Amino acid sequence: MNRIITIGREFGSGGRELGRRLSERLGLAYYDQEIIEEIAEQTSLSKEYVKTIVEKRPVFSYPIHTARTLYPQTNPVMEQNLEIYSKQHQIIKDLAEESECVIVGRCADYILRDMEPFRIFVFADIESRMQRTREKSYGDDEVKGLSDKDLKRSIERIDRGRAKYYEFYTGQKWGARLNYDILVNTTGIHLEAVAEHVAALFGSCRDPYKEAKPQ
Repeated sequence: MNRIITIGREFGSGGRELGRRLSERLGLAYYDQEIIEEIAEQTSLSKEYVKTIVEKRPVFSYPIHTARTLYPQTNPVMEQNLEIYSKQHQIIKDLAEESECVIVGRCADYILRDMEPFRIFVFADIESRMQRTREKSYGDDEVKGLSDKDLKRSIERIDRGRAKYYEFYTGQKWGARLNYDILVNTTGIHLEAVAEHVAALFGSCRDPYKEAKPQ
């Protein structure tokens, strides 16, 4: 079975960078934005549009139980959300079957649960995430122009979207410790050092999955 590492992360915690550094240290393929590009190609939708949907809970124009029992008409917005998730689901499975890899976000830990991935969740305190966001200008060219108050609200809004998306498609709580094998707090720590220590786990034992996971 392929070695698969999945990374869930709070916005600004450095999960994406940690994933890339781990892939380089361990010689694994790395998948993040590449998944969005593949979804866009397979659905003929723009990458920008796919980004607005991925990792956000589908929006209903009416309660789903009402739609099912009283109104047979379809909900185009909901159908498109589900179609994109379905494509993402299949792409992630295909990538994991093709090669050993690190996959960031997108419910990969749940989608690949039968393959027993090594599941990491990355978090940090809000001050550290704000600082990292400003330094990296994650996600928005206008980040540097935001006040601390507005930046904090933006980070919290993104995390709420990720949590609702994850919980909608998995039925599990986003960030709950029992859903992951390792929780990594990057507050005040250089990601290069974090990557070194996490990668050492995979080089220090013959089967890190058996060592790290209770039997």
